Amino acid sequence: MSTRWWSRSSKKQEEDHTSELSENDQRIQKEPNDDTDLNPGELTFEEDTAGGLGRHLGVTSCTLLIVGRIIGTGIFSTPSSILSSVGSVGASLMLWVLGFLLSFCGLFIWLEFGTMFPRSGGEKVYLEAVYRKPKYLATVVFAANAILLGFTASGCIVFASNILVAANQIAGQWNERGIALGVIFFVTLLHGLTPKTGVFIMNLLSIFKIVILVFVVVTGWVVLSGKTRVTDPHYNFRNAFAGSSTSSYEYATATFKVLNAYAGWSNVNYVMNNVRNPVRTLKIAGPLGLGICAVLYLLANVAYFAAATKTEIDKSGVTVAALFFGNVFGSTAERALSVFIALSALGNVITVTFAASRVNQELAKEGIPLPFGNKFWASNWPTGKSPLPGLIIHLIPSVIIIVAPPPNIVYPFILDVEGYPQQIINLFIVIGLFYLRWKKPDAVRPFKVWWPLAVFFLAAAVFLLVAPFLRPPGGVGDTPPLPYYLYCLVGIAIMLAGVLYWAVWRIVLPKVFGYKLVPRKEKLDDGTIVAVFSNQKIQRSD
Repeated sequence: MSTRWWSRSSKKQEEDHTSELSENDQRIQKEPNDDTDLNPGELTFEEDTAGGLGRHLGVTSCTLLIVGRIIGTGIFSTPSSILSSVGSVGASLMLWVLGFLLSFCGLFIWLEFGTMFPRSGGEKVYLEAVYRKPKYLATVVFAANAILLGFTASGCIVFASNILVAANQIAGQWNERGIALGVIFFVTLLHGLTPKTGVFIMNLLSIFKIVILVFVVVTGWVVLSGKTRVTDPHYNFRNAFAGSSTSSYEYATATFKVLNAYAGWSNVNYVMNNVRNPVRTLKIAGPLGLGICAVLYLLANVAYFAAATKTEIDKSGVTVAALFFGNVFGSTAERALSVFIALSALGNVITVTFAASRVNQELAKEGIPLPFGNKFWASNWPTGKSPLPGLIIHLIPSVIIIVAPPPNIVYPFILDVEGYPQQIINLFIVIGLFYLRWKKPDAVRPFKVWWPLAVFFLAAAVFLLVAPFLRPPGGVGDTPPLPYYLYCLVGIAIMLAGVLYWAVWRIVLPKVFGYKLVPRKEKLDDGTIVAVFSNQKIQRSD
């Protein structure tokens, strides 16, 4: 198998389908809405999608893009911590079902937006289409979150720690960080210099993750049949809800962990400029990718709980996947698991980085003021096919997070900070959905979410914003001695920093120096079109 074969095969399937589309369907694939009041940002649809490698991702690659983003390392470790939080196997499985339902509600909302505005950028595009005034405020606030918190440090460190375990080496502070740095630099150069190879490896690792989880599921069925060394595989499923927690804080914390394990269902929305037949592809790949992961997640949890008792999981001090492999296959299998987790983490880093670089490029194309000017960061330098500058924007905070903080307290705190602003953005997205339904009822919507699902997602988003402020038992959170609510305040502060940056750029500096910002469009050598702002001096009348 080669990247050329993969590309030819996927492209042929798309071309066969395109020939069957009606003229109206083909128009919708390009741009469903030509209403100028709905155009996000400065660039038209044709201008925004110009340049780069073009539309090279089909249904298969997009489905694997979602699978590769969702399946990281959480499914191998999170079930044990969720069980510890909620106290029972039954409650734990119910939370995984709840996470699946919430994720599908979110997916359907993003499908409506993604098919209305089939452009790269995800939430950036949808916020710009809804919150048009004050101009560029939504774009800059989103940029603050995407750039300042746009790092992929956790996957790099998980890869490093598990590779060291597999090699039977002691994980020191700097050898672990050195490997993690090597991973993020490798992934940056992979996508930046050889984009087709990057997509091929990304797809290959996503398939590998599916195979590993299918292996876990099938092994779980064998365990439940009673034909392994596990003496009582049905123990956890008798009185499954015994010992369930009654603390709302514990359930809120566990729900966050489950949703984090499902995160990634919107991954295709970030790269729509690279997707062939984007509307059709998104409508297929989104539900298919999330559905595959949800089924595997639920069945993997059943397999885990069949192989070890609740007491064993609580007392083991290792991940539930390690306990599963150890109980079923013996201690030597645990080292093989380290390799599996490392490769899964690597695949996650490759997938996240691919999507994040496209978001960074879209922000630069809108004219957001960046160091050295936005034209370089918006370009596909040096190959003309892939946004290496956008990858560098993603690389910088990742390197800082890997190298700078001491890992014991600051590192998990930063990971908590990363998720809270995204919940705020999700709240504004779903509110924007209802606003557009009211303001533009006749807009073309190739996919329309059932409104009760959107209401359910809205209620969940509000809960997830309020829940972290609930006092935990004993008043101690996940990162003592730091206050349990501090990461929420820091996340809000980052978004407010975006508001301040916008005010300085759009209001303060023009007023102080007497100029106004005048937009124009430029076409770069690689075909990319960007918005550039000039400072036009205001002539004062005496």
